[in-house]
Amino acid sequence: MKKGKRSFGKILMTLMVIFFYLPILYMIIFSFNDGKSLTHFTGFSLRWYRHMLESRDMMEALYTTFGVALLATAVSTVVGTISAIGLSKSKKIVRDLMEQVNNLPMMNPEIVTAIGFMLLFITFRVEKGYATMLLAHIAFCIPYVMLSVMPKIRSLDPNLADAAMDLGATPWRALTKVIVPQITPGIISGALIAFTMSVDDFIISYFVTGSGVKNLSIMVYTMSKRVNPSINAISTLVVVIITVVLVLINLVPSFMSKRQRKAEIGRRKFVLPAAGCAALLLVIVWLSGLGGRDSALPYAGETLFVYNWGEYTGENLIQDFEALTGATVVMENFDSNEQMYIKVANGEAYDVLVPSDYMIQRLMDEGLLQELDYSQLDCLEELSDEVLGLPYDPNNDYSIPYFWGTVGIVYDTTKVDLADLEAEGYNIFLDEKYKGDIYLYDSERDSFMMALKALGYSMNTEDEEELRKAYDWLVQCVQTMEPEIVTDEIIDNMAQGRKALGLIYSGDAAYVMSENEDMGFFMPESGTNLWSDAMVIPKNAKNPELAHEFINYVSSYEGAYDNSSYVGYTSPNQQVMDDLAGAGGDYEGINAYLPRTDNENDEVFVYNENTRKMIGNLWSKVKIAASNAS
Repeated sequence: MKKGKRSFGKILMTLMVIFFYLPILYMIIFSFNDGKSLTHFTGFSLRWYRHMLESRDMMEALYTTFGVALLATAVSTVVGTISAIGLSKSKKIVRDLMEQVNNLPMMNPEIVTAIGFMLLFITFRVEKGYATMLLAHIAFCIPYVMLSVMPKIRSLDPNLADAAMDLGATPWRALTKVIVPQITPGIISGALIAFTMSVDDFIISYFVTGSGVKNLSIMVYTMSKRVNPSINAISTLVVVIITVVLVLINLVPSFMSKRQRKAEIGRRKFVLPAAGCAALLLVIVWLSGLGGRDSALPYAGETLFVYNWGEYTGENLIQDFEALTGATVVMENFDSNEQMYIKVANGEAYDVLVPSDYMIQRLMDEGLLQELDYSQLDCLEELSDEVLGLPYDPNNDYSIPYFWGTVGIVYDTTKVDLADLEAEGYNIFLDEKYKGDIYLYDSERDSFMMALKALGYSMNTEDEEELRKAYDWLVQCVQTMEPEIVTDEIIDNMAQGRKALGLIYSGDAAYVMSENEDMGFFMPESGTNLWSDAMVIPKNAKNPELAHEFINYVSSYEGAYDNSSYVGYTSPNQQVMDDLAGAGGDYEGINAYLPRTDNENDEVFVYNENTRKMIGNLWSKVKIAASNAS
């Protein structure tokens, strides 16, 4: 009986180890993948490690992560230890009160703490960046240090310090030579926890940072929004660093003597190799980031602040622009127009934004953009007429297109009959032949666009009755068709043919079709969203002249080609479109790359605050209905 229990325990432990470590192993393997897929291994390559090392953003994120972690650990360990020792000598009522106060940050949800820090910095007008991230990390690490040190202090004889001073020791000597050595294990434990919490943190860092400063957690978050295997490479590097530190921590004690004196020395020694390893890493990363700018270049020493979508920039675009101008580009990323709007409306200064059409209209209406100076722009003649003069900015007074495209249906040609698509259009998402085999896109605007177009309405309707019918259409879909509601994970999933069809942006469909020849892209005749993301200059931009230069470069053939070939979305540069879609181009024969421009039912989104709120509320109810149905 006991033997059976032991065997069961071993099996359970093995399964738990597999559960925890198999995803890490999977990630490491795919970091050496030659292709862009995150799920299909096409061959061994160091391509993504090279891309990681060449990416200044990734190296700076690595430097920031471990720099903040080491500084926060050092400061919080000293402050936490001194605070714990001081509390041990306080009255019981004070000690009990402070212990409860110390526990509160650890029990508090991280999002609440993050918003609290953000509001604090905003209230006192502290510019967010490296310093604010460091201060926040120190603040949330201190309670963990105190929690580790306090039990060790309680285990000490309360008269120990007094005895040392009776024997002639000064208070400082009694502290450093008697008290601290006795609680060293607790101090080390607290320091390690603080370091781990700092390296691991995402939510608090995300809310307290600014000026382009980001740690690895923020970097990985923005990279995960689109297909980019560099996420595997940089994550693998972090795993290697942590593994080295853990090996050092666990191997050094095995060489320690049983004698207490050598054991104490050994406990101190293991910190040195780990700290040395981290310091060496920081030096390497710092040196890799060195490289002076040529002072003869026109914008040497100047900085351009860009706020763009995550993973929406060509592989070499930023470094080539910096080499051309001598300027430094600091790029921050957002994952929704609404997130971008909040920062801009609250006065955060950027030189270039890349919002979507309807959000540009909102920013224009609220006076948050400045008009472009066409005496500094020479790029318009290179752009396609089809993407100029769109309804939200008919004279392009405020915006220059960055990417454009449509929304349509990506489908597996081996599972879906084209005749069904032509006959049903968007109503194919109600065809029970494909039940359980479809993706819906988790976007209120695009999902309601699909439903409204399926019903024959304008996607810009303000009629509440039409919106209610679109809501009913979507509820019917989620209740009868068992769809999977996703965002950008649809890209890789459809590239692997995991479902029959799904709603998708044309640029993402172009990538899917380039990865899988069985995939097709269809736009119903009832119409679709003809969208455009464009570059604009905020009213409070600090360097509008350099911003115009950036817009010129991104719109030029060289910049636009790098952008479009890497990201996969359609370039507004006419020559780039022709080359990428033409013979020998990256997207030859892929109809998703070239947006449809000859259908009178296609529309551009118009911003309406009341309609936006109503659609947002209705979409939330659709997702609740989907959860109940599943």
